[in-house]
Amino acid sequence: MPAPLAGSSMVDPTPALRACLDAAIRKVLGADAPPADALIHRSAHADFQADAALALARQLKKNPRELAVEIAAALDLGDVIGAATVSGPGFINLQLRDDFLAARLGEMLADDRLGAARAATPETVVIDYSSPNVAKEMHVGHLRSTVIGDALARLLEFQGHRVIRQNHVGDWGTPFGMLIEHLLDSHAGAAAADSAIGELAAFYRAARAKFDADPAFAERARLRVVALQGGDPVTLAQWRRLIDASVAYFSTIYQRLGITLRPEDIAGESQYNAALPGLVAELEAHGVARVSDGAVCVFPPGFTGREGEPVPLIIRKQDGGYGYGTTDLAALRHRVGVLHAQRIIIVVGAPQSQHLALVFAAARMAGWVPDGVRLEHVAFGSVLGADKKMFKTRSGDTIALAALLDEAIEKAGQAVADKAPEINAEARGRIADAVGIGAIKYADLASDRIKDYVFDFGRMLAFEGNTAPYLMYAHARIRSILRKAREAGGDDASATIQVGAPAERALALTLLDFPVIIDKTGEALQPHRLCGHLYAVAAAFTAFYENCPVLKAETPALRASRLRLCDLTARVLACGLALLGIAAPEQM
Repeated sequence: MPAPLAGSSMVDPTPALRACLDAAIRKVLGADAPPADALIHRSAHADFQADAALALARQLKKNPRELAVEIAAALDLGDVIGAATVSGPGFINLQLRDDFLAARLGEMLADDRLGAARAATPETVVIDYSSPNVAKEMHVGHLRSTVIGDALARLLEFQGHRVIRQNHVGDWGTPFGMLIEHLLDSHAGAAAADSAIGELAAFYRAARAKFDADPAFAERARLRVVALQGGDPVTLAQWRRLIDASVAYFSTIYQRLGITLRPEDIAGESQYNAALPGLVAELEAHGVARVSDGAVCVFPPGFTGREGEPVPLIIRKQDGGYGYGTTDLAALRHRVGVLHAQRIIIVVGAPQSQHLALVFAAARMAGWVPDGVRLEHVAFGSVLGADKKMFKTRSGDTIALAALLDEAIEKAGQAVADKAPEINAEARGRIADAVGIGAIKYADLASDRIKDYVFDFGRMLAFEGNTAPYLMYAHARIRSILRKAREAGGDDASATIQVGAPAERALALTLLDFPVIIDKTGEALQPHRLCGHLYAVAAAFTAFYENCPVLKAETPALRASRLRLCDLTARVLACGLALLGIAAPEQM
């Protein structure tokens, strides 16, 4: 079961509305009225809409509209509700009192967490994401796991959970024989070796070319794998050199992307290598695994192929080697038994769905994962090019992540220069870096993660629509308004918020959704929900700014109120973007 939150957010109007609705239902139907289980939600027809009458009418065999009219008439139009009307077959439309709405905004403004509740029972959450391969360049295929995983880690920490990041890098296996042998062939000195490893893509290609073209080298590489697995000190030293150089390279990419993974979060495949023989032996001893066609397999119930045959999870291959399934099982056992995870989240592409489902089922069969521990696969689609095929260079090569970031920043610099030519070169460079990186991350996160999306710099860097630049610009514009107010000496930080004009009300209601969206995003592990909310906030602010003068408001009290509403909007945008791992520049 999900970890309960510490009650509803203090600024969420829904509990107060539900209490009013329950009281009205008891007035109409008596103290023993059946529970309404009312769905109260935002509506285009009012502030909120309740459908309790429809559900109750079905239970009581009454006319739903007539029952809705009775309930609406019985509602206490006191401190919370300003008006109640009935529409359609029995929907009850509810409008909040202006002063109630303004009070909730004031509480949100005074709270460092902007009304977001902390988990009542914080969980230990292990989140596995990014997972590049040692001695290989990170490419666009690593983008989604890295960006989505990091946003979820940030969000869950904000909710109060203890988050343990795990970067399950590929640092073991047969390719290392080839790589180590090439390293030993090419460079005797440590400094020269480190220089060669620094060019990871070229280093890997050269080793692969030699392996494919030279049978003698290929044989030495295979023997080097045996030496690695046997713990040969010279081989292990070179293997460590490859890992250290790769981790340093990963760290530069993570720093550029604003990713919170650190070297100490590395939990590579090699970490579990020594445990694999014992793991397989234990599964066999307990009857969880059995030999099938020379391989040791687990057959979780419910998994069948096209012909109805059971689908195995192979944990020891016919040649005695171990695959991803064995390592993944070892990782799950470690995360539950050693890290004491109560929720394990693995962020990897949708094609791995069946594999992970098999691993999860096998781990539960083995008794390594109790029923109370949640195992979740955060699946995602692919990044596509304009041709709707896998995003690659014109020559068909995989696009290096570093090159993609360089291009994003260059294009963002031009977009910023076109938008605000008065900004000096130094400031423009800082803004371009934030906009370019933010645009890439936001485009990934704003799309429903299970779907593929088309990588399009033109759309990502646009200053209109659901994009990072649009949100960043809205935030920067608000900060500019607040600076001007301070310079004029007319910004009263203690002023209370008033809600009157329709655009004010629309913005206010949208802002109050923020804590609710945080909870929903963290439970569903769907960052696009938070992105959609931030876009709604920015759009509501744009309408407010166009219809409600701020610095030139009709009265000093109204000016002060609207400045506080601006301040709250900027804080929500900045906090939401930060939870996504995206900067919110003060100037654009």
